[in-house]
Amino acid sequence: MSSGPTPVSFKVRTQSRVMEVAFDDGAQFSIPFELLRVYSPSAEVRGHGHGQETLQTGKREVGIVGVEPVGNYGIKPLFSDEHSSGIFTWEYLYQLGRDQDAMWETYLQKLEAAGFTRESGRDQDMSSAGGSACGHHH
Repeated sequence: MSSGPTPVSFKVRTQSRVMEVAFDDGAQFSIPFELLRVYSPSAEVRGHGHGQETLQTGKREVGIVGVEPVGNYGIKPLFSDEHSSGIFTWEYLYQLGRDQDAMWETYLQKLEAAGFTRESGRDQDMSSAGGSACGHHH
């Protein structure tokens, strides 16, 4: 296990749709729910191997309805779109917070490459056709 930064404060802000996390090294991040959802470390989002990632769309208004602890190394957010299979380690949350500007830009570029505008892809859900990217119900 990594001995990287660990959270000393953790808050889910449902009105502003951000997760606020403060770490023991002094770093503090406010991570949008949408960013957490589109970068979920789950098979549904990441696939089962390199190149199998599934672009998440229509997640602008996603909420978090609960958070479950996972051992002493992370959390599992329960999103309002019923996605609940991603386990966010403290290390990954730290990375999301630290790198969120670059990760956001990468996500917006992927939306454009898929034929959306930066805004429309955040509102339109392509996955509403049913099923999930890897054929399993998550």
